Order: sequence, then structure tokens, then C-alpha cells
Amino acid sequence: MKQTKWFAILVLLFVISAGCKKTPKGDTFLYSQPDPIGTYAKGADVSWVSEMEASAKKFYNNAGVAEDLFKILKGKGINAIRLRVWVNPASGYCNTADVLTKARRARAANMRVMIDFHYSDSWADPGQQTKPAAWLGQDISALKTSVYKHTTEVLTTLRNANIIPEWVQVGNETNNGMLWEEGKASLNMKNFADLVLSGYNAVKAVNPDSKVVVHISNGYDNALFRWMFDGLKSNGAKWDVIGMSMYPTASNWSARNTQCLSNMNDMVSRYGSEVMICELGMPASEPVAAKAFISDLIAKNKSLPNNKGLGVFYWEPQSYASWNGYGMAAFDDTGKPTVAMDAFLP
Repeated sequence: MKQTKWFAILVLLFVISAGCKKTPKGDTFLYSQPDPIGTYAKGADVSWVSEMEASAKKFYNNAGVAEDLFKILKGKGINAIRLRVWVNPASGYCNTADVLTKARRARAANMRVMIDFHYSDSWADPGQQTKPAAWLGQDISALKTSVYKHTTEVLTTLRNANIIPEWVQVGNETNNGMLWEEGKASLNMKNFADLVLSGYNAVKAVNPDSKVVVHISNGYDNALFRWMFDGLKSNGAKWDVIGMSMYPTASNWSARNTQCLSNMNDMVSRYGSEVMICELGMPASEPVAAKAFISDLIAKNKSLPNNKGLGVFYWEPQSYASWNGYGMAAFDDTGKPTVAMDAFLP
């Protein structure tokens, strides 16, 4: 009887120790088991975290206790992390090595990973899609090769560390294509479609189960999405997921979400695609409205037929005190989560 009792205690201790992880600072805490692949994603893009920590920024839970950011996010219901990749950034942040470090932290926290390729040395978005310096002067054929090579190199580095991203974006907010001018969609949709296909093929060559995302902003703009995805489809591009950004104001979020729901349903019926909100945010000064906005958008994304709504990601919620001039954090100026983050709780 005593032997059975001690055996049960030892088993319990083993289970508890197996669930404990160390943060990069060495403190140990208990994580829950990771959500299975395909579980609804409640995510955050925290690509600034390494740069913030290097600048001595700290993060605090709602009790005011300094903790590892990933632990704080986990406690708020976040189960996935999105990380941007730049080709050769001057600062070093968001290069392959930095992304690997952050991806390891995400996996240590039993979070799933999304990789967001910008195919640039810096920001790529609707207003700028600048080629990496190393790719300047390349024609479209060479650019397709560069996209394929860069994508495979980064994903292979992650795979060698036992990190298989569940989702991979080929381009960031590519409202008018990427790698301008050659890949500008309004000038040559075929070129852009070929670049997307090159990225798609690279992802599948390394990790066949990773879902490829084509991501554009203004998720409420159905005309934009039809133009883009009709053009990609007719020119032979492939994707698994249509990604959207949503950045409404406190006064128009309800109307924007209604428009977004209509657009999401159209993307499902028109292309058979899954849909994900890859970025969202609202001014940090409006946390109550932000919570309502996020909760409503989660419900609308989840309502898509056949479980085609995959999840939502807050963009840099931890960037408090207008870090780098960004004013849409979901942490307050003391480094604690605002009520906006409660929208991700079960």
C-alpha cells in the first residue's frame, strides 16, 4: 500500500516537472500543454520583444509583478505567436537568428508559431514594398529564385530547431504586390502571382503541413480583396489562407466588423479559403472599446462556415508607452495588460 502511494507521488512529480519551462531569464513556471494544431488561434505579434528587452523594458502582470512576456500573454489566453522576418536588417532585429530566438521562446511557452516574411530589409506594407539591398537589380526570374531561397533557408533553420510554423505568410500587407516595381500587382499581376507561388512552393518543400497565407490590409474592403485574389487565382498563384488586417477606431469598429464579416464570408464562398485576422489593433487610449472590438471580431471569424475562421492576432500588444511611436498597444504605460487583452480569455 505504501509502495503504491509513493509510486503515485513520484508519477505526479514527474508530470509536474515535465510541464515546467525556464524563461530566458532562468525563472521556472508551469505552462499548460500546447493547443493542438488546428485549434482556434488567439495570437500576438511580439516581434519587438527582443529589441524592447535590450532597451531595458520590462513587462508586468496585472498584479504589478515583473514576468516574462510570454508567460503574461499565456495567462491572457494567447496560444500563438507571430514573428516577422526581414532579409538583412541594419539593426539585426528580425533577422533569421533573432526570429529563431523568439520562436524558441514561443515553443518553450507551448505556443504555436506564425512566420511573416516581408521580403525586405525593413517594413513592407501597403505603402512600401522595397526590395532587399542584396536583391537590387534582379529581374523577375532572379527575384523568384531569391524568394524561394530565402524562404527555404529561414524555415530550414527553424525546422532544424524542431520548430514547424503552423502558418507562413508569403509577403506582408501586399495590397499592391511586393518587391516593387517588378512585383507590383497593379503593373503586373502575373509577376506578383509568380512570386507568391515561389514562396508557396518553398514553404511546402520544407514543411508540407504549414499553411500558406496571403495577407492584405483593410479586411473590410471586399472590392480590394476580390481584385487581389481574382488576379492571383487567374495567374496561377496558390495559397491556403487569406489573411487580413483590421485597425478601426473606437467610433467605427462595429461597422467595420460587419463589413469584415461580409468580406470573410465572400472569401470562403468565392475561393474556398480559410480566413485569419493576421493583425488587429486599436488606439491604446481606448481599451474598453478595444476589448469589445476584439471579442466581436473573434465571434465573427469563428462564425464562418465549416470552421474556415482560423484566428486573430493582435499586433505588438506589449509595445507600451508608444514604443517606436506606435500608439495601439494593449498594455498600459506601466507595462501591464489593459482590459483589451481580456478579450482573448476563454
